[in-house]
Amino acid sequence: MREISAKKITDLVAGMCIESNCFLNEDIEAALRAGLENEDGGLAADILADILKNADIARRDAVPICQDTGMAVFFLKLGQEVHITDGGLYDAINEGVRRGYEEGYLRKSVVGDPLRRKNTGDNTPAVIHTEITDGDGFEITIAPKGFGSENMSAVKMLKPSDGVDGVINFVTETVRLGSGNPCPPIVVGVGIGGTMEKAALLSKQALLRDVRKHNPDEYYAELERTLLEKINALDIGPQGFGGKTTALGVNIETFPTHIAGLPVAVNISCHVTRHLTNWL
Repeated sequence: MREISAKKITDLVAGMCIESNCFLNEDIEAALRAGLENEDGGLAADILADILKNADIARRDAVPICQDTGMAVFFLKLGQEVHITDGGLYDAINEGVRRGYEEGYLRKSVVGDPLRRKNTGDNTPAVIHTEITDGDGFEITIAPKGFGSENMSAVKMLKPSDGVDGVINFVTETVRLGSGNPCPPIVVGVGIGGTMEKAALLSKQALLRDVRKHNPDEYYAELERTLLEKINALDIGPQGFGGKTTALGVNIETFPTHIAGLPVAVNISCHVTRHLTNWL
């Protein structure tokens, strides 16, 4: 049994909140530069250049890439041989979020009740997904999620007879309806299978994958390429003003499902698709 103190978790999480919000991921920056090279000049190219300049300033000055520093979403892989000491795991993570958002001067965007709308003042509580694994490892991934893009996401329970064409139509129509609202160019996470909530979780987990890496199953890798081509043909473009770069990548994750169903979820993320992983 390996022991990890709650304080150590809090300290790590506080730093991750700041780092993930101020430093653009390498794969996203590379995809933005590729999009800039692919545009034929004009407004689309100017916007992509400004986005890259903004990321450079954020990195240099250690300030947020975007004013919406998101709701803190965590994915944990916790070894069953790990014991958290001197406090609870979720309490430690929420204290880290509280500290990180305060010390990093990050916007606090969480309301304590979805209808009464009073801000909690410290960006807690975080959304935490935990997977119990073998051994004594502990992996923490943070994915701060802004809601300009989250609000454009969707879940649909297709019929099995809708097949791959139904999936393609639903994903592309969801992006089309979102238009410029999610601050394109976007990253599109797609979850297929499981149940309604499992598909939604898969679609968010898909956003954690490097946009330069395809699904290891060639069938789904080809579907990712097809969807990316169709989405970029919509001519929504950077910030919705038209162009070739509506999406930087499409990532698909799947899970077995029931014979009577075909759940599909689309989680849209803006051009500041943020995620950071650390280990304890």
